[in-house]
Amino acid sequence: MSDFTHFNEQGHAKMVDVSDKETSTRIAIANSSIKVNQTIYNQIKNATNKKGDVLGTAQIAGIMAAKNTSQLIPMCHPLQLTGIDIEFDWDNEHSYTLNISATVKTKGQTGVEMEALTAASVTALTIYDMCKAVDKGMIIGETYLSHKSGGINGDFNRQ
Repeated sequence: MSDFTHFNEQGHAKMVDVSDKETSTRIAIANSSIKVNQTIYNQIKNATNKKGDVLGTAQIAGIMAAKNTSQLIPMCHPLQLTGIDIEFDWDNEHSYTLNISATVKTKGQTGVEMEALTAASVTALTIYDMCKAVDKGMIIGETYLSHKSGGINGDFNRQ
């Protein structure tokens, strides 16, 4: 079992030891989306949702989620994050689909892919939570890693 870095000699899960890994700048970008109806779209665009600023609240939730990823995902290392940014873009082809992009950065010994994925996911979930009184039929779309840089495995860019 020693070939598998996430298992100890007894075959049980363990947190990988990264103490011998080189420190490098690491960046990860994850994406998600949420499809809403026209009423919710108008409320978000016009800032008229009764619960308040939907995108502002979702952005803060995504940032908080990235910072707390190691408390949610058992084998994630607690990281000193150096930057987190959440961006929104309405899809022009599907006018009621809001695309979410979460960028997370650190200078450390392990990557920030899970932090970016967690940020994108929680951002979408927060939008759902803030708008569910209007329509529970919203659809959270695919969540995926679109870019990763730094570390021994090099860069990854989704095609």
